[in-house]
Amino acid sequence: MNQLRHEEYMKQMSMQEDAFEQAGKEAYGNVDMVNSPPHYNASGVECIDAIAAATGEGFEYSLQANIIKYVWRYRYKNGTQDLEKAKWYLDKLITEVEGLYDGKS
Repeated sequence: MNQLRHEEYMKQMSMQEDAFEQAGKEAYGNVDMVNSPPHYNASGVECIDAIAAATGEGFEYSLQANIIKYVWRYRYKNGTQDLEKAKWYLDKLITEVEGLYDGKS
């Protein structure tokens, strides 16, 4: 079985996602793809809110996974935009755990 190296795989995925993103820009115009991507809001429900409701206490782990994902791929995909997305998820994680761990070792 021919396995692709991580870099080659990421480049291929980036090309596919670039095509998807371009189609989104054509459909939605110039939008904020970090803070308010339209494809994450179906019927007025934000995807992040649905994930929080579905995962309960596991929501923090979901946020951590997204932080890792965007930091992992920023060099191969959207550069600064992916770092901004990682920052968005980190800010969300901080908000979620604020006060939970204050004063605990």
